[in-house]
Amino acid sequence: MSLKARITEDMKATMRSGDKDRLGLIRMLMAGIKQREVDERIELDDTQVLSVIDKMIKQRKDSVTQFEAGGRADLAARESAEIAWLTEYLPAQLSDAEVDALVKDAIAATGAASMKDMGKVMGVVKPKAQGRTDMGALSARIKAALGG
Repeated sequence: MSLKARITEDMKATMRSGDKDRLGLIRMLMAGIKQREVDERIELDDTQVLSVIDKMIKQRKDSVTQFEAGGRADLAARESAEIAWLTEYLPAQLSDAEVDALVKDAIAATGAASMKDMGKVMGVVKPKAQGRTDMGALSARIKAALGG
C-alpha cells in the first residue's frame, strides 16, 4: 500500500474513532499533498509525500520552539503531539553509522573534494535519506566530511 493510501485509510479510521485533533491533522496533511499535486500537476509518489510530511514536521518543530519561548506550554504540547503523529508515517530512522556510510559512499561516487562539491553530495544522499534522518544534521555531517 502506498503512503498516500495509508494516510487515507488512517483518516477513515480516525473519523470512525472520533479523535478530532488527529483527524484535523490528517486532513491538513491530505490538503498539503493535494495542494502540491495540483500545483505541480503530478501524482505524488511515496518519496514526494515524505517530503510533504518532513516539511510539516519542521514547521511544527519551529512552532514548538516559538511557543516554549512565549511561555505557551499548552500549545507546545499540542504541536509536539502532532509531530509524534506525523512521525508514524516516516520510515525507520537511519542510525548514525548508516548516515555516515551514505555520506562516505556519496563522496566517493561524486569525487567530492571540497565544500564546492557539497551540492553534488547532497543530491546523491538526499533521495536515499529523505524522511529517514534530519536533513539539517545530514547537511552538517556532509560539511564535516568535506572539511567545512
